[in-house]
Amino acid sequence: MIAQNFIFSALTPDLILDAIESIGVFPETGLLALNSYENRVYQFRCDQGLRYVVKFYRPQRWSEAQIQEEHDYALALAAEDIPIAVPVIIDNKTLFEFKGYRFALFPSIGGRAFEVDNLEQLESVGRFIGRIHQYASKQPFVYREPLTPEILGDDAYRYLQDSGIVAEGMRSAFFTVVEQVLTKAKQIWQQHSFDTIRLHGDLHPGNILWTPDDGSGFVDLDDARQGSAVQDIWMMLTGDRAQQLLQLDILIDAYQEFCDFDTKQLALIEPLRAFRMIHYNAWLAKRWQDPAFPMNFPWFADIKYWEQQTLAFKEQLAALNEAPLSLTSFNQG
Repeated sequence: MIAQNFIFSALTPDLILDAIESIGVFPETGLLALNSYENRVYQFRCDQGLRYVVKFYRPQRWSEAQIQEEHDYALALAAEDIPIAVPVIIDNKTLFEFKGYRFALFPSIGGRAFEVDNLEQLESVGRFIGRIHQYASKQPFVYREPLTPEILGDDAYRYLQDSGIVAEGMRSAFFTVVEQVLTKAKQIWQQHSFDTIRLHGDLHPGNILWTPDDGSGFVDLDDARQGSAVQDIWMMLTGDRAQQLLQLDILIDAYQEFCDFDTKQLALIEPLRAFRMIHYNAWLAKRWQDPAFPMNFPWFADIKYWEQQTLAFKEQLAALNEAPLSLTSFNQG
């Protein structure tokens, strides 16, 4: 039975080590905390000389069935020779429990950050995303949350309104523009209907590693969802419109070596960006009682942050009112 009342501060080094040893793995080094806020993630070397990453899941965020579905999906992709971090299987299990905490063990994967402005790397990543989606389209998720405007947009907006976290002097201006952004994003979304597939869900450059010998590798399926394929593409686009079109052309061309892509989905890029902006602020508000968040995001409680966010949402509203990216016009140009 998973404990209902706890905080991550109870996850002491001794408890972490005891949890790891409970599955027959014995750390030889200390625990190196990795850059993760939603969960707690640590790297170590065991007495057999192997390097591992142990991940303790934030309780009550995902159900056991949802986490297991994430693990099974990763293992299935790896079986297709897709370079992705997979949980270690011990006694036919990948998800373990110790004193109320669910956790999993992963081999430590080396590599440097993927460079979005490196067109050769971008082509390789596009090819692998195509392979991932080719397999992902064979069947849907059963337990993972879908990617919808209601979950990422409406629910997040209501939480922010009720949280009281937005600086008092900015509430009116902030929520006025966010409501306009949400309305416009949902309007665009409702004009389109696309097939959904199993997604990585949070495929930003930080979740892609690169090695000169092996190329790209993918990590962190924690936000895997059912949704439109473009969700696993748009977060790699950077720079001005011309740069983004060049990146898209390379990504999609490589992607389509393995999987068809309906370019009409490009119309969802700015709505998806808008939902992510709203969802990100709500995520910080929801986690504000976790001591790690005020420590690492101190600016979140500052009125200047909400001034900047109000301006950012005004710019996003302008982006939503522009014509979407189109590869047809790019290729003709």
